[in-house]
Amino acid sequence: MSTLTTQDTFNSILESAPKNFTELRSKGKAQYLSQGLPALKDEEYKFTPIRKKIEQTISRFELAKSFEVNALDVKAAIFAGFEGSVLVFTNGKFIPELSSYDTTLTVNEITDQPDLPLGSIAKAEKDPFVGLNQAGFQDGIAISLPKKSKIEKPVLLLSFYKSNEGQVIQPRIWIEAGDFAEASFIDLSVSMDDSPYFVNKVVEIKGGVNSQLNYYRLQNEGKHVIEVSNTETDIREHSRFTSVNVSLSGDMVRNNLNLNLIGSNSEGNMYGLYLLNGKTHVDNHTNVDHTIPHAESNELYKGILADQSRGVFNGKIFVRQDAQKTNAFQQNNNILLSEDAIVNTKPQLEIWADDVKCSHGCTTGQLDEEALFYLRARELTKPRQKDCCYMLLQEKSWSILETKVLENIA
Repeated sequence: MSTLTTQDTFNSILESAPKNFTELRSKGKAQYLSQGLPALKDEEYKFTPIRKKIEQTISRFELAKSFEVNALDVKAAIFAGFEGSVLVFTNGKFIPELSSYDTTLTVNEITDQPDLPLGSIAKAEKDPFVGLNQAGFQDGIAISLPKKSKIEKPVLLLSFYKSNEGQVIQPRIWIEAGDFAEASFIDLSVSMDDSPYFVNKVVEIKGGVNSQLNYYRLQNEGKHVIEVSNTETDIREHSRFTSVNVSLSGDMVRNNLNLNLIGSNSEGNMYGLYLLNGKTHVDNHTNVDHTIPHAESNELYKGILADQSRGVFNGKIFVRQDAQKTNAFQQNNNILLSEDAIVNTKPQLEIWADDVKCSHGCTTGQLDEEALFYLRARELTKPRQKDCCYMLLQEKSWSILETKVLENIA
């Protein structure tokens, strides 16, 4: 086990960074070194000991190299009946020979786009992991949609991960949509083995005027995986962005989602579902910033926690003084299936405007005793009772979430 210090933990990654985006990397490095890895005394990470977890789990603080996958691996990972574009990555490296996508899309490696405004949306000063990624990412992908384009079928971002000489993976994705463009993205990660590794991912999404973008994320990696993801988007006037995040597995997962409503009549939707068991720890931090009048945001996160799993939800809504006529909704609901499961939930609402409609709330509960008695009367053992309830609650939660999603993207 190593002792982490800001100066030397990821030093080899910082020193081996490519010689492009020099100013961007310099700013990222400075921010990372000034902030350091977050400890429990840091308010934003007080319930998620990510620094300690990295220290206990990771021993090779070097970038994991890309590795070979084949068409059979890709086929096995894709959902049954899926039709759409597929972009394949191994440890963050884009694999064009295994990818196929709509010709309307423009797909380039980030290193081939020196004028790309990386860091203009996801800023390094907001989170030290953004700074670390910005300083040390090796490559990534830039996806652009032309003005008035409509990608009818979803775009699958299929990432294969494993420890390979190093245990640190730093994916970087930039998505830019022109005015009146429409598209849906599905972000899916696959662990190739049970080895531990650390993923530090940054996704920046820039939508045009009147754009309609959906971003779905499914996290179901190995039980020894540590992951921090930062996803941030700017939502312009008359545009709508919808995020759906489903977390099922992992060792410790931290999701930072930031929506910036910067245009009038813009809409941002955030939906999440975390179904946890074992000792999985998932922390969802969301932030919605209303800066302009006549904008709307909707947020619904639901959690079902079994065994010794732990969930954290911290949702912030900021309504600035100029953001009159804002409509903002936030709700977090949790059910604990075990006396050892824990959830910490903190919805927050800060309002500086006076002509708004805003609400927020949270609930946490356990299984209904009458329902458990009903199952016992039918001679179901206690473990089987919990299994049945888990499946029923999962189905109900997903049904509610799916209805909300369809209402907002229809």
